Formats: sequence, structure tokens, C-alpha cells
Amino acid sequence: MTETRATPTPARGREAKKPLPARISLFYRQVIAELRKVIRPTRKELVTYTTVVIVFVCVIIAYVTGLDYIFSKVILAIFG
Repeated sequence: MTETRATPTPARGREAKKPLPARISLFYRQVIAELRKVIRPTRKELVTYTTVVIVFVCVIIAYVTGLDYIFSKVILAIFG
């Protein structure tokens, strides 16, 4: 049985690794390009989303509080 060795392929089509300052510069340019694509919500949408999140969190808090109260009463009744 013969063993074949794969030749290493350059990462992402590059022949040599770029120097650190060039990579950092490229990273920041890509971040800025992506941030320009972001669609920011209008004030009305922002208020709506915030209200929905606050109401949802309050409902979950009430649910967990109710479960805690019920379980504490059950545990006290059992182990009293």
C-alpha cells in the first residue's frame, strides 16, 4: 500500500500570508462596509420592539414567580 501526501493548498487563494498591518486594515474596511449595510429601525419601530421585549420579560417574570411560589408551598407542605 502506497501513501500519497496531499500538497498543502494556500488558504483562500493566497500564496503568502499578508503582514499584520495589512490584515488589520482589511478587517476594519470590511467592518465599515458591513456596518453601511445595516438597516436601522425607525423611531416608531424601535419603540414597538422595546415595548414588546419589556412586556415579554414581565410575563416571563410573572410566570417564574408563580412557579416559585407554587413549588415553595408544595415543598413546605411535604417537608413542613
